[in-house]
Amino acid sequence: MPRTRSSKLIAALGLTAALVAAGCGAPSVGNKNASDQTSGVTINVVLAAEPPPKALLAEFTEETGITVNWTNLDWDSLQTKISAAAAANTYFADATNVDWSRVGQLGKLGWFTPMETFLDTAAMKDDVPQLASFTSDGHVVGIPYDASFMVTTVNRAMFEKAGIGEMPRTMDDYTDDLRRIKQAGVVEYPLNIPFAAAEGLSTYWYETTAAFGGTVLDAEGNPQFKEPGSAGFQAAQWMIGALKEGLVPPGNINVTDSQGQQTLMATGQVASTFSDYSGTVGTIYDVEGSSKVAGDVEYLPTPGVTGPAANLSNPDAVGIPKQAKYPDAAAKFIDWFASAETQAAFSGLDGPEKIYEAYPLPSHVSAVDRMVNADKLAGGAELVTMLEGSQPVFEGGAPTWYPKFSNAVYTSLHAAATGSMSVEQAVGTIAEAAEDLAGAA
Repeated sequence: MPRTRSSKLIAALGLTAALVAAGCGAPSVGNKNASDQTSGVTINVVLAAEPPPKALLAEFTEETGITVNWTNLDWDSLQTKISAAAAANTYFADATNVDWSRVGQLGKLGWFTPMETFLDTAAMKDDVPQLASFTSDGHVVGIPYDASFMVTTVNRAMFEKAGIGEMPRTMDDYTDDLRRIKQAGVVEYPLNIPFAAAEGLSTYWYETTAAFGGTVLDAEGNPQFKEPGSAGFQAAQWMIGALKEGLVPPGNINVTDSQGQQTLMATGQVASTFSDYSGTVGTIYDVEGSSKVAGDVEYLPTPGVTGPAANLSNPDAVGIPKQAKYPDAAAKFIDWFASAETQAAFSGLDGPEKIYEAYPLPSHVSAVDRMVNADKLAGGAELVTMLEGSQPVFEGGAPTWYPKFSNAVYTSLHAAATGSMSVEQAVGTIAEAAEDLAGAA
């Protein structure tokens, strides 16, 4: 489901970061007045998304006796409210968002009830590969309700117009093909990189680092990109070099990831986004009327050093705050909402009245397989392979200090893009921030 992350969130999470740094999170006391009732109750679900189809919610209520009161909040406001309520030990919702980037914080602070308390999470692992992104210290903080991972998208029509018949599999071939597209005059600036100082720039660098064969942080949070020959250093050089070479539109220094999707890829202004998001072909680029490239854009196995690289996960999940009033009822809702059967219905496999508009991709491989077999998913065969092999961004999970680290990443890379920092200075600043944050945790 579409979501945006901005630098405003960093300030909003200042309280959380301070608690973690001090080693004194809010006590995990839970709601003493919580009820284990699972029928005849109304639960509050708060997510950054429109509610599911009424037909499906009605079926859930009829089956369980649980009524769902759904609230849609923008992503930034939602994270602020989750943190504020948890820090104050006050009730906010029975079920709400758990973002992959906050799992480290939420796990350490104990603000959410471990999902294995209610559900057989061990049995989900094979069919829900991204469950690993929501595990902290052996506990599952939330259950993924959609699949989101970083992918490479290409406008095949533009590549073919430049005489490129075989799609690139390595970073060198990919870069050379972009140059060919530019030199052939197919489009002046073939590559979309969102250089605005925002979260999308950070995740773009993570995926590019993986493409160069490395990781950003090790399991202890130590930076793995300080040396000039490291994958992270090469990724930063490649991104800034593409801008300086004229492969990236100059105006992209102020373009976010979502803006790049809507105003560049969907309008045919660029030929490729190296780190895009799964599901964008079907939900953005193939949408007749709002897109000018319908049928032209497809997923490309993300080029790596010697061949396709792994795709990094950045999904959303739903979990149960410690202060939930009806945690058992909330668990029943999550079990239903995040199930393979419900996700298949969201995707249109059970009739049009159950389609969940803007739902990108099921988190269950089995549900994605069903979509592919029913020819209901653009680029489905490629997405199944990518989902099965998707990996968490950080080996040890997102660190508790992730928001501040991401701030250092995107502000430094943005500064390098504008010319106020060299690549060496930008990478050095990011590495210093990681070391300071890891040391203080």
